[in-house]
Amino acid sequence: METQQPPGQWDVPPPPATPPRALTDVELRVHNRLLWVGGAAYPLRNIARVYTFTLHPKRKEAVFRFLARAGITLAVAIGLSIIGGLTYLADESAAGGLLVFVWICSIAALIYFFVEMLSVVTAQSHYVLAVETAGPSTAMVTSRDPQHLDRLVGYVAGALENPDTEFQVTVERLTINSPSNYHFGDNVNMYGGTGNVGIAA
Repeated sequence: METQQPPGQWDVPPPPATPPRALTDVELRVHNRLLWVGGAAYPLRNIARVYTFTLHPKRKEAVFRFLARAGITLAVAIGLSIIGGLTYLADESAAGGLLVFVWICSIAALIYFFVEMLSVVTAQSHYVLAVETAGPSTAMVTSRDPQHLDRLVGYVAGALENPDTEFQVTVERLTINSPSNYHFGDNVNMYGGTGNVGIAA
């Protein structure tokens, strides 16, 4: 439901044009003094801040983490190989089996760490709108049109000042693989399930 402002009164700008609907669409609306983000409701009186920022993957941290893990893995493998070499003098079959096992496990671990690093390094940045509450919850959505989110900040802020205002727009659910692999702007906390984070409540 959209409210019309009398001429000369623009405390709350009109809602933005709704972009084309997609499979990941989620409704963001203000109704009865509640901000609804999909199926999650946030009382307007509990909203502490609404803003936009670019959510960047922690690419540099992912590379350093891979190098550290690779170094530790190789150090452990070399250390166990030395022990296996000493054991080889006493029991050739046991030492040979140990060395093969150690290096198979080490190579598997290195491949896993490399794939994990690659998933972060190649991940996309997202321009998002975040709504923080006075409690420990944050709602976060995105859009293909950054200006759409920038305008939404004004609409939500206007609704905070005029709680009787109502509007409804379409945004997109934010889906990322792992919240720990992203910089969440200006000290933003994300809550919710791991693996598919769209709305955190």
